[in-house]
Amino acid sequence: MTLVYHYLFFAMWFGWGCYWWLLSRNVKASTRLESLSSRLLHVLPLVFAMLLLWVEYLPIPLLRDRFIAWAIWQFWTGAALTAAGLFFAVWARHHIGKNWSAIVTLKNEHELIVSGPYALVRHPIYTGLLLAFVGSALARGEWRGVLAVFIAALALWRKLRLEERWMREQFGEQYEAYSQRVSALLPWLL
Repeated sequence: MTLVYHYLFFAMWFGWGCYWWLLSRNVKASTRLESLSSRLLHVLPLVFAMLLLWVEYLPIPLLRDRFIAWAIWQFWTGAALTAAGLFFAVWARHHIGKNWSAIVTLKNEHELIVSGPYALVRHPIYTGLLLAFVGSALARGEWRGVLAVFIAALALWRKLRLEERWMREQFGEQYEAYSQRVSALLPWLL
């Protein structure tokens, strides 16, 4: 199953990455950008989390130990969760359109999007990515996956808090009302 994991999950994440890259060229101009040092505080942990999931050999034996006994259901459930998470992120990316940015920014004529996946959670791209990390970790079944999910969650939570602050500054009471109505990452929970 290692080869199936490697190729199946690589294909899903690579397909998502290609879509992301292609659409990144068609966005509004930015009026405010986060600093490079701020960007690195969430990008580098996410890259490290991905490497934890993908590198075949890790020098720390504990991280290669299984947290769940291998079973076919666990592998395919992980695959389904990864696909669902990536599709949810793609839906959100498509729905936000030209207001999207890979880094925390404010755009020219920035719009507050509150429909589609943004009616379910305020940060659906992060929700989708976290679900995809959880799925990939479950399919691998090793402790390194649990660590990868934890690191990704911390990195995205940090980025989310910065975005929230900027959106409150930009949209004021409108964003405050939206945040009272819609959860940040998990519908009705968080």
